[in-house]
Amino acid sequence: MSATTPSALRVSLVQGATRWHDAAANRAYYGALVRNLQGHSDLIVLPETFLSGFTNETLGNAEGMDGEGVRWLVALAREVGAVVTGSLIIREGEKCVNRLIWARPDGSHVIYDKRHLFRMADEHLRYTGGSDRLIVELNGWRICPQVCYDLRFPVWLRNAYDRAAARFDYDVLLFVANWPTPRRHAWSTLLRARAIENLSYCIGVNRVGIDGNGIAYSGDSMAADFLGQPLVELGAQEQVVTISLDPAALDAHRARFPAWMDADAFVVTR
Repeated sequence: MSATTPSALRVSLVQGATRWHDAAANRAYYGALVRNLQGHSDLIVLPETFLSGFTNETLGNAEGMDGEGVRWLVALAREVGAVVTGSLIIREGEKCVNRLIWARPDGSHVIYDKRHLFRMADEHLRYTGGSDRLIVELNGWRICPQVCYDLRFPVWLRNAYDRAAARFDYDVLLFVANWPTPRRHAWSTLLRARAIENLSYCIGVNRVGIDGNGIAYSGDSMAADFLGQPLVELGAQEQVVTISLDPAALDAHRARFPAWMDADAFVVTR
């Protein structure tokens, strides 16, 4: 938290049924869902690869940072007056990355490239992994946005306490995902675990429906508090829910249960 306690943060989970390999249809679909939130949210979260679905057909679905997808997302954030985030397939020279775009209402944006690539679906053969973790600030909150499979790697996600700055790395850990139904237990379990061990709120936004590869997604989007208790759990259908994160409750928990003081120090290398 910042030196002055921020106000509550309104976060909207947009759990949609992404259209397969149809960016124009997805822009229309998700655009309508997001516009309904204008004036009611500070942060609007879309699923992973929300313009295409999770696909290894990268060349036909990727675009550059100057492409329609990024321009549309930035314009949408400006239109609704909130941060809008989700990931896209972005072409970087001869390579592709699964890139989360953090689009701000002032027209600026920052990026995070998915670090851990899901080799069980050959993502590591079609994409290049990122190397830098992103921490963004929004209304006094520090937020760490991540992508899907990153959820399984707690060392990468460790929320350290900076004694010099007197603050944690982040207050909210955020995941955008295409997490299939057969692994839904792991999804909900790991979201809770990441919240508990990192003394932070943890939010995961997944998609629903069946994709072009015949893979089913049951949603299960969730916002959990620092105890791993769900603030909201979504079902297996299209749902858009806005929740409010309480900064005072988070600060109080960190003060009465300072597990960070006993944490191991280490450096992440790869």
